[in-house]
Amino acid sequence: MSKAAGCRGFLHHVFDYETAKTLVIPHFGVGIVFRFTQLLVVLYVVGYVCVVQKGYQETDSVISTVTTKVKGFAYTNTSDMDPRMWDVADYVIPPQGDSSFFILTNLVVTPEQTQSHCPELPNPSTVCKDDCDCIEGYNDPRRNGIRTGLCENFSTTVKTCEVFSWCPLEVDTRLPKKALLAAAENFTVLIKNSITYPKFNFHGRNILPHVNSSYLAHCEFNRLTDPDCPIFRLKRIISEAEADFQEMAVKGGILGILIDWSCDLDWWAGKCLPKYSFHRLDNQNQGNDVAPGYNFRFAKFYKRADGVEERTLIKAYGIRFEVIVFGTAGKFGIVPAIVNLGAALSFLSLVPIVADWVMLTCMRKRDLYTKQKVTYLVESPDSEPVSNHCSEAQCSDVSCMFCSCSYLYAQVFNVSFVLPVFYFYYAGFNGDHLWHPMIHSSSTESFFVHQNGMCSKNAIQIIY
Repeated sequence: MSKAAGCRGFLHHVFDYETAKTLVIPHFGVGIVFRFTQLLVVLYVVGYVCVVQKGYQETDSVISTVTTKVKGFAYTNTSDMDPRMWDVADYVIPPQGDSSFFILTNLVVTPEQTQSHCPELPNPSTVCKDDCDCIEGYNDPRRNGIRTGLCENFSTTVKTCEVFSWCPLEVDTRLPKKALLAAAENFTVLIKNSITYPKFNFHGRNILPHVNSSYLAHCEFNRLTDPDCPIFRLKRIISEAEADFQEMAVKGGILGILIDWSCDLDWWAGKCLPKYSFHRLDNQNQGNDVAPGYNFRFAKFYKRADGVEERTLIKAYGIRFEVIVFGTAGKFGIVPAIVNLGAALSFLSLVPIVADWVMLTCMRKRDLYTKQKVTYLVESPDSEPVSNHCSEAQCSDVSCMFCSCSYLYAQVFNVSFVLPVFYFYYAGFNGDHLWHPMIHSSSTESFFVHQNGMCSKNAIQIIY
């Protein structure tokens, strides 16, 4: 076989055109697989992509701002402090917060502190027997001051190292078991929230158009009866977060007020309303109660008549409310719609592949289906119609090794190397080629090949 013939064969395999052939299989099982796979694809595209994910929409994330205003008062009368009326200026710390606010519910007060010398609080590292146990100038950041080098009586039975600090020192173990400001559960907070979706030029706020001043003076948020009111009672917020206010008020905690502005702007924009939810955010693991709650310290400073600076130290326990605004808006967009439509069509194009795989591998008559699946067209004027079957006589010929009662075709190529020539012939089955190398020592070799459904003997001239 000449090199020109080999090139022509190669070009045939590169530029042969394949076109689809419609083969109707009257098999109920294959039909069920085909339609069921189609149904799954349609349900995925329509149910999940379009309805759940709204894949035909463009989206934008919310931009938000929040301000809060707390109202309420409480009265305390304990042995540690004089009777006192607490208003918003006393228990909201700091007065202005960034999307958050803090409500004071419990406290430890250390009054009339001045900078002076006093014995350290008893601790394994501060207890001493004489001055030699106290290093002058030593500073332990976990303690309360700088040591003077003296060992002083803390009580009649215990001596500790003296320190220079704000004296008397704070004893924070005297925390009240019941919250001092237990009445804080009746405080209310007005949350004002404005949002925008810049891509869609949409603006909104949680104070809806029908809300006026007289309405705000009397309304209170209730999920069932008044879900549009932006005024919340603290006790209701805590209870919806599945927590107990009085228990949480003793050592404090952190609670999230979540405002969801997720909207479908394909509908009337007036339906884009905030949805509130409440969750406790701090640790609630009963098995790990190390450093529970939420607290911090602050001081109020005074000047005595004799010019000495004095302060009242307050360790404040309370509930910190974090207002978290989130949301995504969607609106029909031609680009995501086309992209998802193309994805849906590509999924549908895979359905026949699944059905073909089942038909050609799982069905009992898969051999028959395989023979009818692919036809090779030979454009020769003298050729007879291609038969997919060999005759019994042909199949009985052992030398016709590929005569297996299926449509096969064979060609012979030569490939020249420096060493003796290697010849390859192959049999094609459904487009797959089985290669069989042979080395020939003679100039001419005869063998049988299966060609166009017929067994024929071909002589091959070996070219060196």
